[in-house]
Amino acid sequence: MTHKLKTPLSEEAVGRVSAGDMVYLTGKILTSRDAAHKRLMSLIDADKPLPYELKDTVVYYSGPCPAPPGLPIGSCGPTTSSRMDAWSPRLIALGQKVMIGKGPRSAGVKKAIVHNRGLYLCATGGAGALYARCVKSARVVAFEDLGAEAMRELEVVDMPLIAAIDCWGGDLFISGPAKYAK
Repeated sequence: MTHKLKTPLSEEAVGRVSAGDMVYLTGKILTSRDAAHKRLMSLIDADKPLPYELKDTVVYYSGPCPAPPGLPIGSCGPTTSSRMDAWSPRLIALGQKVMIGKGPRSAGVKKAIVHNRGLYLCATGGAGALYARCVKSARVVAFEDLGAEAMRELEVVDMPLIAAIDCWGGDLFISGPAKYAK
């Protein structure tokens, strides 16, 4: 099945997506990788304000390349998601709704996705130039000193993704696509 979704995603929209479905995502998403995740957790642990509202966020694990002249962003392919597994369950519990990356996730992340009615979407590794074409604007929202790993807010249009873990526990990496074929 194919879905055209717009952020912020409602619980109803998330509930219609099954592992293996194609998703075209439009709206605002945030980029974040290891270094930014560590800083976010330090702020949370110190009970300090976050640089953005965590509730219902969509986070793309990506460290974009510098923008070529006249474009909002350079190549922005996905980072291996398991690198964020240590922090993801807590961020999901605090309101993060959707994660975008590549590769399988830990049992703890999957449990948090199901418990909090979230979604894990996969982007195609090696297709950073394709994803850059979906980005209409980009701005740094936190940790500018981290360079490529600074958190950015991206405005995307029809970003092509595949649902890998749905809010019901369907997991493309464990069950394979045949079980979820529509």
